[in-house]
Amino acid sequence: MNIFIPLILGALAGYLLRRQGKRTNLNTPMNAVLLLLIFLMGINAGRVQISAIWLLLSSVVFAAFTIAGSVGMAILVGRWL
Repeated sequence: MNIFIPLILGALAGYLLRRQGKRTNLNTPMNAVLLLLIFLMGINAGRVQISAIWLLLSSVVFAAFTIAGSVGMAILVGRWL
């Protein structure tokens, strides 16, 4: 399903409804739908069969390189200032 059509329709509906003086509270329905979306994404993620050790090692290596790059850039920029 193309996600842009509902997105554009929702933005258009919001734009048209904001012109009216009536404000509706959408916090509760949005929270419920968001929690349902996260739950369904968790179900899909749980179905994927992966090697947990490989994923853990890759994540640790990626995090270490990210930290090292950030610290290296901070040191380089710090020397210039």
